[in-house]
Amino acid sequence: MYPKELRYSKEHEWARIEGNRVRIGITKFAADRLSDIVYVELPSVGAEVKFMEPFGVVESVKAVSDLYAPVSGKVVEINAGLADTPEVLNTDPYNAAWMIVVEPSNRAELDQLLDASAYAAHVGETQS
Repeated sequence: MYPKELRYSKEHEWARIEGNRVRIGITKFAADRLSDIVYVELPSVGAEVKFMEPFGVVESVKAVSDLYAPVSGKVVEINAGLADTPEVLNTDPYNAAWMIVVEPSNRAELDQLLDASAYAAHVGETQS
């Protein structure tokens, strides 16, 4: 259910290491709990994000939730398409609905994230 190659925060973000960059999004668990996502606010390219501090907002018909950075660093890319089609977060959270790409300033922070099995246990599910 949760891709094994990703790392996960307890705040429901995922991180995919891609060479010297990290692609970040929210988990299917978070998207499902939020329900129909209608708005996403992301930082600008060049912005600095800090480990486990808010970097943006996702809004659904149910709630508004902060997005937390699973690693510190500089934003080098954003998924601008989410502004027009935020609902893709509900249908494809691990691929089309990535949010930002960061050049990490402290890769060791990634070691504090959960693997897929630990994240599944954190949300009360089992990893298949």
